[in-house]
Amino acid sequence: MTNNSIGDPGHGHSPAAWTNIIIMLVALSIGTVALFIDQMWLVWASAALFVVGPITGVILSKAGYGVRGPKYQTKAH
Repeated sequence: MTNNSIGDPGHGHSPAAWTNIIIMLVALSIGTVALFIDQMWLVWASAALFVVGPITGVILSKAGYGVRGPKYQTKAH
């Protein structure tokens, strides 16, 4: 296994990536339940929240919480 960091964006182990995924999972869960109970306004609201997830991830990444950001601390596994 080589340690080639050229062009490697990382594996998403950053606060920006986790926040992105958590927001999207919550929105998907809410949307699924809302569709099951036939609340279409809540389905569309969860779809809007789903779009907010990646936007939040990009904003946090640019704020330094991405994989190579200055505020990100790598953790030993």
